[in-house]
Amino acid sequence: MNKYDPLRDYLKQQTQAELVLTFEQIEDIIGFQLSRSSQRARWWEKERGPHDAMPQRNAIRDGGFEATRLPDGTGVRFKRIGLKSKWH
Repeated sequence: MNKYDPLRDYLKQQTQAELVLTFEQIEDIIGFQLSRSSQRARWWEKERGPHDAMPQRNAIRDGGFEATRLPDGTGVRFKRIGLKSKWH
């Protein structure tokens, strides 16, 4: 079991294509305080290869999303993987 499984499960339950969570909301979901390194944008980015895999990234991907830290550092934007834009 991955300690970030609660985040994966939370993301799996979401129906929107994109959502933003504060660090405090994420901590409430996972049940523990995030590490200091979670304040860095790179901590949230999707892995570029097997050498780059991290448990939080795996949980986010397995939840169907990719994540980026907000530019102002207040939280994280989650975007659903694989949704195509519709042309009108």
